[in-house]
Amino acid sequence: MTGTARILAIANQKGGVGKTTTAVNLATSLAAVGKRVLLIDLDPQGNASTGLGISRQARAVSSYNLMFDGMAVRAAAVETKVPGLWVVPASVHLAGADIELVSAERREYRLREAIKKGTEGFEYILIDCPPSLSLTTLNALVASDAVLVPLQCEFYALEGLSQLVRTIDRVKAHFNPALEIQGVVLTMYDKRNNLSAQVAADVRAFFGPKVYTTIIPRNVRVSEAPSHGLPAIVYDMECPGSQAYIQLAKEMLKRERGLSEAAAA
Repeated sequence: MTGTARILAIANQKGGVGKTTTAVNLATSLAAVGKRVLLIDLDPQGNASTGLGISRQARAVSSYNLMFDGMAVRAAAVETKVPGLWVVPASVHLAGADIELVSAERREYRLREAIKKGTEGFEYILIDCPPSLSLTTLNALVASDAVLVPLQCEFYALEGLSQLVRTIDRVKAHFNPALEIQGVVLTMYDKRNNLSAQVAADVRAFFGPKVYTTIIPRNVRVSEAPSHGLPAIVYDMECPGSQAYIQLAKEMLKRERGLSEAAAA
């Protein structure tokens, strides 16, 4: 959709599944291996922006302006402390975006059209979606090539996931025929808990090879990192959570290479 940039929505309508943590640390890991990455924060809570050290004062221009003011992505992007990683921050204005989108022209395509205005130089664009299946999330899905789904290793993990899959299928049918599920990543895994292993097995039985081999463990250092305005892999690269996100990035890039080769064949 933007030439060389691959656009991935990080989405799950259930909150507290590690969605933003995955978006921030996957973006950082990709930048760490030399990729030029843009993270678009579409969540009104703005946690991805906070986790990358973007102050409230630096969010005068935000992802809201992309959808409602026709602003180009490059004009809204802010350089982070991580070399090679930029972010379009979120602002409080996003809280009312869904209401404004209801009556907006081409309401499903606002973000897609903003991205079309120019994101040259980026290899990956990750979109941190709100924890809901809203018009804002719909904008992200319409603008994306694929969806990466973080899934918490908890009892209710698979509840509601069928709804997300149905939404993706509807977006494919009506707005974005090329959209696919790029992968499912299991998060907050507790190896001391038999339930985590059972949930992981159930998810793999349901999604098969779409589920990443890499599993993100529960990790205190990963939870601490946002309060310092740093991604976990910058805050403590050696902790198990950071190492897992680095492995996830490697696995994702390998999968992306496979998709590119299959498309070229």
